[in-house]
Amino acid sequence: MEAWKGMCYAMVMIMVIGTGEGQLAENFYSSSCPNVESIVNQTVSTKFSQTFVTIPATLRLFFHDCFVEGADASIMISSPNGDAEKDAPDNVSLAGDGFDTVIKAKAAVEAVCPGVVSCADILAMAARDVVVLAGGPSFNVELGRLDGLISKASNVPGNLPEPFFDLDQLNALFAKNNLTQLDMIALSGAHTLGFSHCSRFANRVFNFSTSSQVDPSLNTTYSQQLMQACPQNVDPRIAVDLDPVTPQTFDNVYYKNLIAGMGLLTSDEVLFTNPASQPTVNDFANNPNDFNAAFVTAMRKLGRCGVKTGSQGEIRKDCTAFNS
Repeated sequence: MEAWKGMCYAMVMIMVIGTGEGQLAENFYSSSCPNVESIVNQTVSTKFSQTFVTIPATLRLFFHDCFVEGADASIMISSPNGDAEKDAPDNVSLAGDGFDTVIKAKAAVEAVCPGVVSCADILAMAARDVVVLAGGPSFNVELGRLDGLISKASNVPGNLPEPFFDLDQLNALFAKNNLTQLDMIALSGAHTLGFSHCSRFANRVFNFSTSSQVDPSLNTTYSQQLMQACPQNVDPRIAVDLDPVTPQTFDNVYYKNLIAGMGLLTSDEVLFTNPASQPTVNDFANNPNDFNAAFVTAMRKLGRCGVKTGSQGEIRKDCTAFNS
């Protein structure tokens, strides 16, 4: 999970982040690697031309990276022991196309500016680029992150939103990352893209409660469609679109779906059923510019989470391995 068109941003922002002060700037590489954004964009565009999955996979990768250890590409590390961040149960479903996008972009950047641009910055730029490719808003990305030195599967539990979370749980988790309820609702709008495996919502259509097999907040027709797409004992690899209406377009239809009782996950639908968050859902559903503006603000804030500086990080040669 930043104002929209016509907004001006300071070129250099100094902020206290996580355990240290991170100095990020939109023009961070203006001298050291002036073409970095176009290089990353070209790689992302090429990858997208090969598979649409590039878009939701890269965006989800950025979210999962930022929420554990901060925006430091710790999610990219591959461990021979299977104990890195990407190996945690909540991360094993991350699509390989997201990792591949960052790895290919890093290789392209290294060919021009070796040892200059972090994998964390490349992931942040790629996340913005896939939003634009899906028809969403463009925005300037603050740069200057270092790649983290820690990547542990054991650090993941409790740091990513779960599909069964209620509003209080969502707000508490996002607050840990200096994100507000408004930011949380805006970033949830990324579910206008991508998909979810049947196991993440099966309880809503087969075993909701002792009094109702199906979650009563679900649209009746939609719940029947879900039962057909995800019958009991279905192949665990089967997944369905988070947005059944415009699944390949970044738009505000996600919020219209919530109003219609077509939020796939409990953590989606609660944004509308809870009176504390319902007004924002209504606003985003009726005013796409409000959603776009809030999403951009939230994405920029998300990219400031846990930025590493000095001895806290490095510029990795290979995004999948710490420098030796």
